[in-house]
Amino acid sequence: DPVSLGHKALAVNLSDLAAMGAEPAWVTLALTLPAPDTAWLQGFVAGFGALAARYGVQLVGGDTTRGPLSITVNVTGFVEKGSALTRGGGGAGDRLFVSGHVGDAGLALAGGGSLVSGQEAVRLRERLDRPEPRVALGRLLRGRASAAIDISDGLAADLGHICAASGTGARLDLATLPVSAPVRAECEKGQWQHVLAGGDDYELLFSVPPDRVAEVQRLCLDAGERVQDIGCLLARDGIVLVYPDGRESQEVPGGFDHFAI
Repeated sequence: DPVSLGHKALAVNLSDLAAMGAEPAWVTLALTLPAPDTAWLQGFVAGFGALAARYGVQLVGGDTTRGPLSITVNVTGFVEKGSALTRGGGGAGDRLFVSGHVGDAGLALAGGGSLVSGQEAVRLRERLDRPEPRVALGRLLRGRASAAIDISDGLAADLGHICAASGTGARLDLATLPVSAPVRAECEKGQWQHVLAGGDDYELLFSVPPDRVAEVQRLCLDAGERVQDIGCLLARDGIVLVYPDGRESQEVPGGFDHFAI
């Protein structure tokens, strides 16, 4: 729906700023519309504007043209010089953390699972259509996390981006992943693709040096930011998945590929 689309168009871009510990400032919006649809445009602007207001983001310009529906958003923010979070600062032995829950959006996109209905199905759909950018958490992690990324293409794929940029491998303990009841039910059936490769979670995945783990956990608890220790970075190539039964595997599912046919 246009309200959710307006929200998500801004939210996914705010999430990129969150992953670098930046404070959002302003945004430009370019809309290409096939026809003037007042009701659609009012809904889109309502969703976009409500989220912008929550984060104090000012719409400072853009363009509106006629053509196939296209939405282009450019968000600018600020971060203190030298303190931006990147994907490339992780080191072997750093602990891996993820915020919130993972897998909800992937399960919603796949149809919600066979056992999900009613309010639970609505909640899953909200996680897909109206993600919440973790801006406050990103700011809290500046100077404390060694590397960070937002989960847009899937947990495993985005962890791979951190590993590639940091020159490390990783160990991912699947039993510790923070998941909702519907996603857990799928995992218990051996369906791990929603949590590992579903994408669209827009949670933050980050690494923390061992000597700062207690500090980060305490600060997150005090700030009401839910984070979970899910593994560590390794001094070797590749990602090792450790399943709840203790089985280890390096068969890691790929995430979303923008150019896949």
